[in-house]
Amino acid sequence: MKKKFTHIGAKNQAKMVDVTNKKVTKRKATAKATMFLGSAIISKFNNNELITKKGPVFQTAIVAGIQAVKRTPDLIPMCHPLMIGAVEIDINITDNEHIEILCSVSIEGKTGVEMEALTGASITALTVYDMCKSISQKMVIKEVKLISKSGGKSDINECL
Repeated sequence: MKKKFTHIGAKNQAKMVDVTNKKVTKRKATAKATMFLGSAIISKFNNNELITKKGPVFQTAIVAGIQAVKRTPDLIPMCHPLMIGAVEIDINITDNEHIEILCSVSIEGKTGVEMEALTGASITALTVYDMCKSISQKMVIKEVKLISKSGGKSDINECL
């Protein structure tokens, strides 16, 4: 079966996918962002947190990521507004230069939450950048990717 873009209608125009007749299922997606902060920034963290004049870096970034999840349809035109059931964002220092952000989003609904998880991970990383840019602008958001999704037509589980 040949795959096609679901957001393109018969007249080759953009459309929002019709989920009216889909069944409500439990759905979950997790996205991961990896980020280079550098040792100059990482060395300033104490107990997996850095307190700045703007506030605690990771806690502020987590709140921003949760807000981003809820605002995904405002940012990405074809995303359905969803009643998000849960968002969990974890940020961990993985070595003396890098962090890893995991954003998991859950829902009972007719469509998946992949874009919400990816948006949450991305905005969390951008907020870390914003909070730490006074120390260094050499930070790099290296990768943002979907690592798992469940509850829809096609489940994926990639090794973390």
